[in-house]
Amino acid sequence: MNTGENAEALRKITDLVRKSSIVILGLHFYYYCYQAFIIWGFTYKITEQVLAGIAGTGLFRNFFISKFFSLGLLVVSLVGIMGKKNEKLTVPAALRPLIIGLVVFGLSHILLKLDASVQVLAGLYMIITSLGFLLILHGGTLLTRLLKDKLQGDIFNKLQETFPQEERLLENEYSINLPAKYNFKGKVHNSYINLINPFRGSLLCGTPGSGRRK
Repeated sequence: MNTGENAEALRKITDLVRKSSIVILGLHFYYYCYQAFIIWGFTYKITEQVLAGIAGTGLFRNFFISKFFSLGLLVVSLVGIMGKKNEKLTVPAALRPLIIGLVVFGLSHILLKLDASVQVLAGLYMIITSLGFLLILHGGTLLTRLLKDKLQGDIFNKLQETFPQEERLLENEYSINLPAKYNFKGKVHNSYINLINPFRGSLLCGTPGSGRRK
């Protein structure tokens, strides 16, 4: 059931997975741009011990393992995104930043082969890769939202918000019968709003001096 507790739990899980992808990407930067961090003075014994322990898992066995593991977690986190519905949102608008982000994120390692100092190359690589990461997050969020709208449908529309209504004319001495029309399964049907006992449960409101009687 789509309760508030379930939605809140899902949001916390997706937030945790997304934060994990960011942490792994940060470790990737720190491990493969370590020489630049030494020059910047951002190396500590405890971080070296943590990296050594993580490296033992095989996460840094290859340059692309940690990078695309981070990307995989990001994609998983997009599944639980709800967001606001936007009727103007289109597939090209969602795919554009997603595709650009994937290209930038996947090819940013080429920057490390340029002829420049270690600090410049590391800075450029981290900035461009992070930009690609953010574009993937933005485009993936839009695309996931669009796909959910298409698959789930909108319950507040002309086809799904209607239901069979009273089509009989039910009369008595005091009844009020209002003719009406309603849309059901793509067809317009005639119906009646029958107030069989208008005295029951009626509430009369008026300002002082309007002629109300108890």
